[in-house]
Formats: sequence, structure tokens, C-alpha cells
Amino acid sequence: MLQTITSGCNAEYSPASGRVTASNVSHNATTAPIATVGIGFQVGHTGDSTPPSSDTLNGPCAVAERATK
Repeated sequence: MLQTITSGCNAEYSPASGRVTASNVSHNATTAPIATVGIGFQVGHTGDSTPPSSDTLNGPCAVAERATK
């Protein structure tokens, strides 16, 4: 299955597929000590629609929502 990030907000994503890194953008490069930054992205895929077995964000994390066919 090939998954590709098609769009995103509040981060720069590189590369668009495979093991992807989200990096800050200019308007959220500096934050207050207990501030949070939300990011978002949309993913398209071809082939098998089986969900990935895990996701990580500085370690394991939960996925809030998964779209289904």
C-alpha cells in the first residue's frame, strides 16, 4: 500500500510518503513554555486499505480518528 500526505497545516511534512517528519513552520517556531501546537494532515492511499499497525510521535501514540472505506 502506498500512503502519501496530500495536504497539511501548521507543519512542513517531509518526505510526502514513507517515514515522514513534521517540522514547525515560521508562525509556530517559538512557543511559550506550556503552550501547545496542533498539526493536521490528509493522507491518500492506493492498494490495500488495512490500517497501519502503529503510529509514532516522539514514541508511540494513539490515532484520534481513522477514515474507513
